[in-house]
This record gives sequence, structure tokens and C-alpha cells, in this order.
Amino acid sequence: MITVEQAFDRIVGAAAPLTTEKVDVAKASGRVIAAPIAARRSQPAADMSAMDGYAVLSSDLTGSSTKLKLIGESAAGHPYGKTVKKGEVVRIFTGAVVPNGADQVVIQENVEAGHLSIETNVAAQSGANIRPMGIDFLEKQTVLDAGTYMSAKSIGLAASAGQAQLMVHRRPRVAILSTGDELARPEKTSFSTFDTVNSSGPQINALIEETGAEICFVGQAGDTLGALTDAIKNNADADILVTIGGVSVGDKDFVQEALKAEGMALDFWKVAMRPGKPLIFGKRDSQYVLGLPGNPASAFVCALLFLRPLIDKLMGRPAPFPGGVKIPVATDLQANGSRLHYMRARIIGAPGERMVDPAASQDSSLLTVLAQCDGLIIRPIDDGPVSAGSLVPFLPF
Repeated sequence: MITVEQAFDRIVGAAAPLTTEKVDVAKASGRVIAAPIAARRSQPAADMSAMDGYAVLSSDLTGSSTKLKLIGESAAGHPYGKTVKKGEVVRIFTGAVVPNGADQVVIQENVEAGHLSIETNVAAQSGANIRPMGIDFLEKQTVLDAGTYMSAKSIGLAASAGQAQLMVHRRPRVAILSTGDELARPEKTSFSTFDTVNSSGPQINALIEETGAEICFVGQAGDTLGALTDAIKNNADADILVTIGGVSVGDKDFVQEALKAEGMALDFWKVAMRPGKPLIFGKRDSQYVLGLPGNPASAFVCALLFLRPLIDKLMGRPAPFPGGVKIPVATDLQANGSRLHYMRARIIGAPGERMVDPAASQDSSLLTVLAQCDGLIIRPIDDGPVSAGSLVPFLPF
């Protein structure tokens, strides 16, 4: 049996980002760029007005009443194409190109405008209310480095730089296979007393969708070697195969045997943690295989600790070990044993006085407890008793 840290290193630490593909910039949210992005243009491409007003020669302004001749207009997308000379002004709007010759914009509130002239007492201030060419970025300048996580703000920058398509790391294709004769689908009309509704499949599916991975299969297989082998064989093209349940060594637990029969090289299958001790990890050629425990809380915790970071790593995103943040605990905690314990807990208290309160029951089958909680208190191996108010590591979810 290995530690959680060792399991994380073998699953996530050894993984590398997937190959690359091009995507439209508008569809790049959540992706990681695989190459630096250089601007195809300067932004702005010319000196632009930052305000509505009048483009003038600063040398014409004296600080006392000055009358100037109005010769034209410059609007966004419609520049004034001539040079402004001494004693002349051009009406200008926000985002419009500053005409040649002009080096200051007087805002309209400081102008008395007539039909063919304007009057102002503004003092000279070269560059006032003008955004210089290239103040944001210059042509050929690198605006986003390789490895950048693309969010709304970085997508806007890439588009502004004139990049319609981005080279990003490919999204991993993930297959989810729930196992067990007892499993019933949630849409079943009526349930038998021996049915267990398949909750972990939809739960893990939702967790994966949040990462941006591509879910290529979600299904179930019964507790026979043939059914499991067929399902595993049919998903050989997935980058990650996730099985749920059947990972122990009982008479009906055929998952590990089926995976080995289909070419999986087993790395490990026990981790010193609770919930989630029986966790399979191996590889089938380039496919990552994660066999999650059957209990819903166990499957969720293992997916949170190992599957989600693995997807992040394959997509090129940072995937640090999920060590949590320190928050005061609301109650006394008993000493922990020989396995790292992830205790489901709620955040309570007013803002600025937040504490974490562990659930009264830590039974790994209880979905009500999982749904009501906000994260996991992390109890180190052989940790002593903890008093209420002490800081404990907490991993939000």
C-alpha cells in the first residue's frame, strides 16, 4: 500500500500534456495554449482619442480664451484624412484616429462650439486625452506565453492581437464505466429492493465536465469477466478509462482481472487513505486507467484527488498536489490512524469567522452527507487529537 503523495506522483507527476490542435479563439475557454501568441498588429494601430472632443495643436492653446477654426471630423472607423494646421481643430470622438498634426484632444466639456469654430481656455498639454499607438501592445510582441490558461480575459487579448485560431493542448477523451449487477439507472420506472441506483457515474461525469475534458463514453457493465472485458475493449481509444466499483478482490470483483486481460500494466491498487483505499492505477499503452471504488464518497474523493489533476496535467494546466488551505476547525477531532483521512465537512460561521465543521457520519455510502458538505478536512497519518479552533488543512470542492 502506497501513500497518497506517492499515488499522486505516479498518476499525475509522470503524466505529460497531450498533443496539440488548433481551435477557434472564441472556443478556447478552459484550454491551455501550446505555443506563444504574437500580435499581428499594434494596439492601437495609431494614436487614438480617449475622449469625445476636439483634436488640436497644443501650441495653439494659451490657457486663456483661444478661438480655432473647425475643419472636419474624425470618428471611430472614419478618420480625418488631412493634416491639422496651426489655428485649426477637428471634431473627434472616442476611439477615432487622431489626425496628423494634432497632438492634444480638448474634451468637449471644455469647449464652446460654434458652427465653424470653437473657443476654449484650456492650457497646452501635449498628449492629453490621447492613447498613443502601441500603448497596449506592438506588432510581433508576444502577448501570451505558452502554457497560458485561456479565460475570457486572455481570449479577448488573443482576439485583439489578430489571432483567430490558437494552438492548444488536446482535451483528453474520457470513458466512464460503472460496474456491478446491482446497478440500476436513475430513469428506471420502479426499483427493486436489491437495486442500487448508479449515482457515481453521473457524479464523476459532472466532475469531468467541469474540467473541460471530452467525455466519449458513459455506461455500465455487469459483474462478469466477459461483460467487463468487452466494455474495456470497446474503449481502447479513450485517453483515460475510468472504472467505478469492483476494484477489491471479492469473488465478484473482476475489474482488475478484466483490465489485465485487455493489456493494462498495473502500477498499484491500494492507497493509504480513507475513503478510497482500493484504487487501481495502470496503463494500457498510452491510455491511463483509474479504477475508482464503488462507494459514492470514495469514488468522488479519489476523482477529486487524482482524476481531476490528471486531466489538468494532460490539458497542460498546472496540477499541484491538492494539499488544501488552513482553516480553523469547529469541533475537537480524535487522533487519526494509519491512513490519510479525508473528512467531509461544511463551512460555517459569518464572513471573517469561517470554520470547518466535520459531518457527524463519515460513512462513504452517504450521498446526503457529501451533498451537504463544502470540502474535505485532511487528517495526516497518525495525527494526534486536534482541539476546536486549531487550524486544519481543508480542500474545498
